[in-house]
Amino acid sequence: MKTIGLSGKSGTGKSYNAMELCGRMNIDAMIDDGLLISENRILEGVSAKKQATKIGAVKTALFMDDDHRDKVVRAIRRAAPQSILILGTSDDMIHQIARRLGIPFPLKIIQIEDITTLDDRIKARRLRAESGTHVIPAPTFQVKRQFSGYFLDPMKRLKGGSGSGRTVTTEKTMVRPTYSYLGDYIISDKVVTDIVHHMVSITGGVASVLWVTANNDKDAGLFIRIILQLAYGAKIKKTAVAVQRGVFDAVEYMTNFNVRAVDVEIRGIKRIQ
Repeated sequence: MKTIGLSGKSGTGKSYNAMELCGRMNIDAMIDDGLLISENRILEGVSAKKQATKIGAVKTALFMDDDHRDKVVRAIRRAAPQSILILGTSDDMIHQIARRLGIPFPLKIIQIEDITTLDDRIKARRLRAESGTHVIPAPTFQVKRQFSGYFLDPMKRLKGGSGSGRTVTTEKTMVRPTYSYLGDYIISDKVVTDIVHHMVSITGGVASVLWVTANNDKDAGLFIRIILQLAYGAKIKKTAVAVQRGVFDAVEYMTNFNVRAVDVEIRGIKRIQ
């Protein structure tokens, strides 16, 4: 396996530019902030950007937890990439990551200054300083499970393939980690309940909402259970599916929670006067 490094200070655009660098150099996979990513998919790992403190983030990025490291090592063996890019804030950090994962030291370490302009780096650092956002080089649907309830923004970038005339789409996700928050925010269960009631009211065919529960597991995601009484004459399956889809889409869009399931139970039928 051939290993390449990408080194640069925090907030200078390493993650943002990593996918395009892999494309130009035909690199199969990358290690970025605790994650193993290949072909725009997260194969294994825990994102350092999810940690509650900067110290915790550094430990995660260096794979200091043995269980985390072992899972990523096994995933590398399964994927068997011919080449891998390691991102780090210094050359020494890149070597530490390679040592912890048991992969060859880099044949070459590229500096972020070699692939970006000064203006690019100034913009990246300004964005980090002003909004505390980070980029994960994977699509939002891949990232959402680890970052349920966080501020996530999908980013798409079209690039022409070098000499092939082919257009390559790379997808990334902008996330604001907990350790860079300007303050905490909490979305209470009542917000989810209010969204459910609103979506039911505009769906039609429902006489009343009897019960709503929302169980938000930080790892598994949000599970919502709704018990309804339908109006007499409503098409039961059609109404239940419409409520289920409407609630799922609205809660994900408004809260950024990773909604794993919306269970709808029809408890009865009521004739509306």
